[in-house]
Amino acid sequence: MPKGPTEKRSITRRRLLDSAMDAFAERGYYGASIEDICERAGFTRGAFYSNFGSKDELFYALFEEHTDLILTRLRDALALAMADQHPLARFIEAVNSRADDEEERRWYLVTTEFTLYAIREPRAAETLAAYDARLRDELATVFAELLAATGREPVIDAVLLARMAIAVREGAGAQAYVERTATGPKLLERLLVPTLLEAFSRPAQEASHN
Repeated sequence: MPKGPTEKRSITRRRLLDSAMDAFAERGYYGASIEDICERAGFTRGAFYSNFGSKDELFYALFEEHTDLILTRLRDALALAMADQHPLARFIEAVNSRADDEEERRWYLVTTEFTLYAIREPRAAETLAAYDARLRDELATVFAELLAATGREPVIDAVLLARMAIAVREGAGAQAYVERTATGPKLLERLLVPTLLEAFSRPAQEASHN
């Protein structure tokens, strides 16, 4: 049965996204041209511009897909943690157990270079910040629910807790990917994120006595 226009467009878009991810990871965001992405996907520039207005827009589509993946992973991990005697440790373990190490490294390469680009380009920075906020806000909600499951509540804005956890993950990644023999990012997360959550929270009943 022949494919309709909508299905063909979906396939074209998927191939462009996959090719872009490969090109960005191998050559960097700056080094990967639209022509290179099109060649890898087997399409013309016309096909590219029928789906994306720019290389930035294509990156944001990749970012949104990755965010959806992470949000699903976070929610699944939260569900597992809620049924465990040690929710904080179980949550971190569950999040990391579903991560593909090589894909995590590739994504780190792509987003780190794009972040540097965004720092230099205010318009890109504004857009990237909005995409970052979606993940950060959801992580803050997850942390608040996770702490509630342990009978605790944040003593600072849960969004700030999310920022600190993301900083741990990104900083650990930088060390691990540069120093291949260094402690991996997953170990640092297991050690530091539960500590952060406990340090910046209190037993929930304290609120009712204040």
